[in-house]
Amino acid sequence: MRNTTLHRVIEAFAAEAAMALCAETASGAEIPFELVDTSGGPRSRVPLYCYRPLSGAFIQDRLGLLSALPTYPPAARALGALEGLEAYLRQRGESRIPSEPRECADAGLRMFLSVLYAERSDFEFDPDRFEAAYEELERALYEGRALTTVVAPLLGIALDRETGEVALGEGLSLVHGDALEDAPSEAVWGEGDEPNVLIVLSVAQERAAPAPVSLARARFRRVLTALRLFEPGGYALGPVAWTRIDAGAWRTVALGGSGRPRLPTRITAGQEDELRAFCNLVARRAPHSGEIAWALSRFEMGCERLGPFEALTDYLLALRALLEPEGPSSGRLSGRLAAICARPEDRPAVAERVAHSISLERAVIGGLAPAQPGVDALIDELAGHLRALLRDVLCGHLDSDLCAVADELLAQMV
Repeated sequence: MRNTTLHRVIEAFAAEAAMALCAETASGAEIPFELVDTSGGPRSRVPLYCYRPLSGAFIQDRLGLLSALPTYPPAARALGALEGLEAYLRQRGESRIPSEPRECADAGLRMFLSVLYAERSDFEFDPDRFEAAYEELERALYEGRALTTVVAPLLGIALDRETGEVALGEGLSLVHGDALEDAPSEAVWGEGDEPNVLIVLSVAQERAAPAPVSLARARFRRVLTALRLFEPGGYALGPVAWTRIDAGAWRTVALGGSGRPRLPTRITAGQEDELRAFCNLVARRAPHSGEIAWALSRFEMGCERLGPFEALTDYLLALRALLEPEGPSSGRLSGRLAAICARPEDRPAVAERVAHSISLERAVIGGLAPAQPGVDALIDELAGHLRALLRDVLCGHLDSDLCAVADELLAQMV
């Protein structure tokens, strides 16, 4: 077995599909049959016929039922991300290969179930038949290719124990460290008693190709960005990643870890679909230039400082790029930020707190930590406003010209 993640999600879907199909037959649905001549051809004196169950047609008629199963989306995502799926479909005699990845994944899962239950009159899940069908699938997917895996600790995040894995698409996933087979112990276990969450990239490529470390580094960073925008917390990548080909030995590669991990933020099972969608959105829509890109970069710099007070200047620079192009002397930042981020009745109080944050910047520049209590909470609040602005712009809820948005809101108050 090369791809344990694919094996796990396909097996879970096949087992759940078996229960759904058994329930159909138990409620009275009949599997169609065809009459087949098994006498050995026209020279045979005595024709012999047998009934062959058309289990594939039965499955085809129930694709709507099967696609609604909870295990279907993870299996479709994992299968649709692999380049060799067309070869499997062609090998199995599929006449029309869909061009869209999701349609191709749908066809692949339908074909897999048809192979698993070929010529069977029942749909009881058989582990031996499953392994044989999966071996054929994986052999077609990776013919002449190797599965390269890159893993790294993702610190500051926790998953529900029932989750095991959150597939993010295109071979990328978050996995409980102790749930990843043969994972390097240095990656799984840190200073605490709980195993780390690992971020995993699996890529099918030519065996002689170099490990996709640069690709992994970029995509891991993209997930880190998405997490920082998705939920407040102290997230970081470990400084070292591990890579291997198929089931070979792990070797270490420098990743260039970043961030200041804090107490883990738990991503609940109910948040998984939202996180998956948000990570994909950030991957598609995160800008590479302009004010939004620059502000996002400064926000991440602030997230990586050792303490909130050290991050104040980063957050203010990001906010000025978004809301105060006239420069700090204009004094418009606090009012514009409050106009967008606060309800009308709360705007004066929010503007005052932002102005107080701005007044602390001189102490940061002078290396003087303020003595008054509550400063860290004040700066975390400022970071929360910045996070909300960036997230809403990337999601399309706010126009990227935030100055115009704020000034229009302020004009309505006059």
